[in-house]
Amino acid sequence: MIGFYDYTVILTYISFASSISGIFLATRGHFNWAIFCLAFSGLCDMFDGKIARTKKNRTEDEKRFGIQIDSLCDVVCFGVFPVVLCYELGMTHFYSIPILIFYGLAGVIRLGYFNVMEEKRQNETSENRKYYQGLPITSMSVALPLLFVFAPLCRGYFLIWLHLLVLAVGVLFITDFRFRKPTNKELAVLVAVVGVAVLRGLLIWKGGRTI
Repeated sequence: MIGFYDYTVILTYISFASSISGIFLATRGHFNWAIFCLAFSGLCDMFDGKIARTKKNRTEDEKRFGIQIDSLCDVVCFGVFPVVLCYELGMTHFYSIPILIFYGLAGVIRLGYFNVMEEKRQNETSENRKYYQGLPITSMSVALPLLFVFAPLCRGYFLIWLHLLVLAVGVLFITDFRFRKPTNKELAVLVAVVGVAVLRGLLIWKGGRTI
């Protein structure tokens, strides 16, 4: 079998499987579980790189494969999946589709650019990356679940906020600014906040097709 299947890429594969499951759930109207899948994929992505770096004897092929497979899965997990989910949540108007297309395209551009620059950086230094250039595409796995959970407070304006969120995140994907990588403590806090929010959503939402 071609490919690599050691523990350094297992979380990436699990994240991909979670997002495919989430797409199916979204198309069936089970939005609470679809949001859970999105958040879970984001959780896997937060730690897959840290786990991969624990293997000190990785070959150059394994490192390059890791970069490529991570980005390819990210296209689905945090590009295609949110587009499908937002469409099913109500972004179906004539002005919604260009926003969704822009979001998806911005995500692909960001990931392609990241691949080129990360490979170049690794050829020049062995230091871990301290800053992201632009907003990480994984950010949607935090932003969308939080918006979804607080949807009852939007009082009928959920779709407006959803459009603004998707557009803003897409713009930030390709905006040239430095975004500091969170520390382990900050990651733990972020995971806890999103986890509590998603669990709350699973308890109070019935998964209907209207917000």
